[in-house]
Amino acid sequence: MSAYRIAPTPSSTLPAGIPFIVGNELAERFSYYGMRAILVVFMTRYLVDASGTPAPMSDSEAKGYFHLFVSITYLTPFLGALLADGLLGKYRTIIALSLVYCLGHFALSLDSTRMGLLLGQSLIALGAGGIKPCVSAHVGDQFGSSNQYLLSKVYSWFYLAINLGAFVSMLLIPWLLEHHGPAAAFAAPGLLMLLATIIFWSGRYRFVHIPPAGARFVKDALSGEGLRCLGRLTGIYLFITMFWALFDQTGSSWVLQSQQMDRVLFGYEILPSQIQAANPLLIVILTPLFYRVLYPAMARIVAPTALNKIAAGLFMTVAAFALSAWIQTQIDTGIKPNIIWQLLAYLLLTSAEVMVSITCLEFSYTQAPLTMKSFVMALYMAAVALGNLFTSMVNFWIEHATVGWLNGAGYFWFFTGLMLLTALGFFGYSRVYRERAYMQQEQ
Repeated sequence: MSAYRIAPTPSSTLPAGIPFIVGNELAERFSYYGMRAILVVFMTRYLVDASGTPAPMSDSEAKGYFHLFVSITYLTPFLGALLADGLLGKYRTIIALSLVYCLGHFALSLDSTRMGLLLGQSLIALGAGGIKPCVSAHVGDQFGSSNQYLLSKVYSWFYLAINLGAFVSMLLIPWLLEHHGPAAAFAAPGLLMLLATIIFWSGRYRFVHIPPAGARFVKDALSGEGLRCLGRLTGIYLFITMFWALFDQTGSSWVLQSQQMDRVLFGYEILPSQIQAANPLLIVILTPLFYRVLYPAMARIVAPTALNKIAAGLFMTVAAFALSAWIQTQIDTGIKPNIIWQLLAYLLLTSAEVMVSITCLEFSYTQAPLTMKSFVMALYMAAVALGNLFTSMVNFWIEHATVGWLNGAGYFWFFTGLMLLTALGFFGYSRVYRERAYMQQEQ
């Protein structure tokens, strides 16, 4: 293989490497979300000390560490982007860090102490975070000006693969934890990550390989146009930060909330960690519905531009967390609401995710200068990191300080209010943002 061969692509067909990228993403997301789905339950129920004696964390401490892990996972994309855009290229960076990723899963499966948790999560944060901007940008690299019209469709398939893998893992891995313990529950995601690496390696002759820019990457990033691009996008991402501060609580506060609810649905009692599977299932259902029905309907009222979709998604997030706050109010007054109410909140939040997250993936790629694709993806993912870091800090503050108004429903109303202010601010900023698209040219 020529490491950086540029493969010509017929404009009427999909690029040959897309199936390998989508297959890789499906297996990789199975591994990540399956592991993540059981983290809070593992930390509050299964964690042991060096002698094997149970040593679980409190709810607030577990939420704090969960969001700290997610935050670090979304900061390491900067390392992956620098390696991909500046030194190794995207393909080699993805392969190398995927192997680190595999080691992290197996470390978790072998050691249920805090030390094993620290080692495993550190390796996963480096591997999972490092490949994130590279894979997203690698999708866009497969396209040129003649088949650019297919990019939006492929990004939606890419996102569907993410959520199909997440859906299956969020049902299976909590069951493995419940019936076979943490060793089996963490080993299964490790095997799927190994499969993901093999799938990606198998497509090495089918990919378009964009060479690393080397010193030109630094020069372009510090140029007037590069700095203007980063400045414009940073403004967008600062608002997106609060969306992720709320959204990723489906893996922490919403799991703990579901433990206090009636989880019997159609005669079957759902495990608290399994509730999260509602999100990827709804993504699979809602994504084609939005693209085929809702966005065309939206066009009759307002142009369905990327920024308008994101703005609508942020307001939908407000509604989702207001409902979760209402649910917690019922719990605080001694009522045990049925899990159907949280599933309705998932419906609202997942609708917001379709409008915010999928749109941001494509928007980030098209708005990034040619030599900065992975770096801009990493900048977008920094918004996820900052959002989770904020949530982590709030929970550690609750753990170590007396803040009674943030207990119970007050916790959820606090985030709902912040999200409303954020949505209003983004709407104003989006009115003055000026878009500029950059696409690769076929050779």
